[in-house]
Amino acid sequence: MIPDSDRYWLKNVHVPSSLLVQDQIGQAQTAPSPHPASPDFTAVDIEIADRTIAHIAPAGTRDITSPSVDRRGGIGFPCFVDLHTHLDKGHTWDRTANPDCTFSGAVAALQSDAKHWAADDVHRRMEFGLKCSYAHGSKAIRTHIDASGEQANISLGVFKTLQAEWRDRLILQAVTLVPLDYYLTPAGVQLADQITAIGGVLGGVAYMNPDIATQVDRAFTLAKERNLNLDFHADETADPDSTTLRIIAEATLRHQFQGRVVCGHCCSLSVQHPESVASTISLVKEAGIGIVSLPLCNLYLQDRQTGRTPRWRGVTLLHELKQAGVPVAIASDNCRDPFHGFGDHDGLEVFSQSVKIAHLDRPYGTWCQAITRTPADLMGLPTVGRIGVGLPADLVLFKARRYSELLSRPQHDRIVIRDGVAIDTTLPDYSELDDVTAKGEI
Repeated sequence: MIPDSDRYWLKNVHVPSSLLVQDQIGQAQTAPSPHPASPDFTAVDIEIADRTIAHIAPAGTRDITSPSVDRRGGIGFPCFVDLHTHLDKGHTWDRTANPDCTFSGAVAALQSDAKHWAADDVHRRMEFGLKCSYAHGSKAIRTHIDASGEQANISLGVFKTLQAEWRDRLILQAVTLVPLDYYLTPAGVQLADQITAIGGVLGGVAYMNPDIATQVDRAFTLAKERNLNLDFHADETADPDSTTLRIIAEATLRHQFQGRVVCGHCCSLSVQHPESVASTISLVKEAGIGIVSLPLCNLYLQDRQTGRTPRWRGVTLLHELKQAGVPVAIASDNCRDPFHGFGDHDGLEVFSQSVKIAHLDRPYGTWCQAITRTPADLMGLPTVGRIGVGLPADLVLFKARRYSELLSRPQHDRIVIRDGVAIDTTLPDYSELDDVTAKGEI
């Protein structure tokens, strides 16, 4: 239990060492040493006061008289940051399932389901996803919004409403999602203005085609004119000839773009020739592009053929990108929709499954940053995704004491602290979606 007090201590917390930062208010902070039995973690005592982290000290070195709770070496994370989601698509599986679970099947199912996307339907499903994310321990979410035609007005309107309704609980960012040729039309220019008005991010899906360089250039031009950041879906395919990541990196350099560029998926990088891979990664590093991998969704869709065992995992080259100094994040992507039939908006599940899918262990090193600190940086949130004096007291506490324990159980008994107070972590019941599933066949 967390003390019912404005000031209290969390004693003997194991915090991933790479998530501990120096204080943000200029006061001296003792630098604890990694725990000898668990070198990935640092054992600390954390004082929480007035909604913030007031002090951090090596475990057992302070004479504590305030109310306290001994976490007995349990792990403490900062709240999760989910950089790439599709809240507007979420939880449509029971209504419109993907018939063969392929990427093309997902696109067809989405097009069929879109007729249901009135404002009340989109609001209900998006808010269900927010409730899940909040209960699991997320603090910030970026969602791509399908924004072609009239759907832009509907879904961006719903997003703006939810952003206001949830502003005290979640930081929300919206990204436009359209094929990049859309920005060559007057409707695309109007969409760029719409996303500017709500402080969002310009984005789209980059498909290989004869005009892809022109389309990418147009997106950069619109973004520069409006001082927007960019977020692309790139190379979500096993085709080695799909090189949109490289094209985007070249455009970033050519435009001398000063905003932040993020590219998601980048699956084809893992099936390209080593020399081409090295060249592309070098350009991505030079351009300062951040990469967000979606291991759960890509594992689900990529190399899917009926009656045949998949031959590859679909994820991009996480290790090689990180070793080159490219910021690498992981995120949940789609949840219970035609692109991914599962998922619950849980940052820990994303981290746990990603460790196993992409071998982010031995060593674990700083991979915990991929669902916390790195995506926060890519979203422009310097006080989120890390633990330090003067930062908000937003934590996720587990009984697990080391990674082998943390990643072996679901951790449903986690404690989520927001502004120093333990929140209700009860997940929303699926019955809240009954009006959605009633329109289709379960």
